[in-house]
Amino acid sequence: MEKKSWMVALLLSLFLGYFGADRFYLGYTGLGIAKLLTCGGLGIWAIYDFIMIVLNKLPDANGQELQKN
Repeated sequence: MEKKSWMVALLLSLFLGYFGADRFYLGYTGLGIAKLLTCGGLGIWAIYDFIMIVLNKLPDANGQELQKN
């Protein structure tokens, strides 16, 4: 299985995090829908996910670390 890109996840989180695009990309479909419906948890969840991706502490849905290019 191919590892997800850290940079793609970071950019999705930065520009489309309020719509859950980062969670959809990482394979968390249910959380992506929840994030979409709550506008990123009123922004708090979007900021939290962005910080976690910057620190590379948010793995994909399979538990694999994101690949830094």
